Amino acid sequence: MLFLRGKIGSPSTIVFSSLSILGSLGVKPKNYLGAFTWISLTLTILFASIALARPQWRTEFTDKKASGVDIMIAVDISLSMTAVEKVYGNRSRMDAARDTIKDFILSRPNDRIGITSFAGRDYLEAAITLDHPFVLEKLEELNPDRSLNDGTAIGSAISSSTLRLLERKDTKSRVIILITDGSSNTGKLSPIQAAEATEAIGIKIHTVAIGTKEGRVSEKIQRYPYQEFDTATLQKIAKLTKGQYYRPVSTSGLNDALDSINKLEKTDRSQKVISRHTEYHFWFTAAALAMALCNIILVSIAPAPAPEQ
Repeated sequence: MLFLRGKIGSPSTIVFSSLSILGSLGVKPKNYLGAFTWISLTLTILFASIALARPQWRTEFTDKKASGVDIMIAVDISLSMTAVEKVYGNRSRMDAARDTIKDFILSRPNDRIGITSFAGRDYLEAAITLDHPFVLEKLEELNPDRSLNDGTAIGSAISSSTLRLLERKDTKSRVIILITDGSSNTGKLSPIQAAEATEAIGIKIHTVAIGTKEGRVSEKIQRYPYQEFDTATLQKIAKLTKGQYYRPVSTSGLNDALDSINKLEKTDRSQKVISRHTEYHFWFTAAALAMALCNIILVSIAPAPAPEQ
């Protein structure tokens, strides 16, 4: 601009053979193309600015692989689990166990986990899987059930959990977490026999005795309610299989028990995150170029008036 300063621009006069043009002096020309020129220039700048910002949509895919630890959780759902315990915040043993198991499952996203319930007999709730939302859904449905017969068949629960773990061959470590509030009083297989067979295969059993001696079930469920604990058997099961025995007597103690198991069974976890980027800037680049071309055409058709000299 400094270089062009003082230079002669385009001539401001025209040669015309008639003076009739003088009649239009003072009349404002109605040039609609000028308005479109300004709009096209504004849109060119706007689209170019957006294109320079490089808009894109990013999608991430996680390739999750099992860590090599398969965990079967055997939960006692005998009617005694309906007992409300003051130490568990005036909740039933079942509710306290369910909430704690839920936190445990959420803390191990890369492990295959399954659930089996038991009372007088066992019942498979969920086979071991990485589909944890499904496992959590089945966990929420767990409630003491008379249809599984009265009693507590710990041996059957251990045997059933062991068989489910053996269904998978690509496993580095197999673990059973046994949660019960009583002693085994039914079933064809004793807890110790089941534990010995499980230990021979190399599966660990962590036992958790839930409830307190003061806990009582409703008289509507059991006319002469009483509480029995066979801690010696649960301790022996854990020792035989190189597992751990826990006796939590509070909500925090129950949480600590499963948290301790969580730490004991840690393994290396591998997952691959794939990011996919979809670029959208070229749409705005094309729009900016189109508006710029439109502006050039409009300026060519209706050039701005040259300044008078």
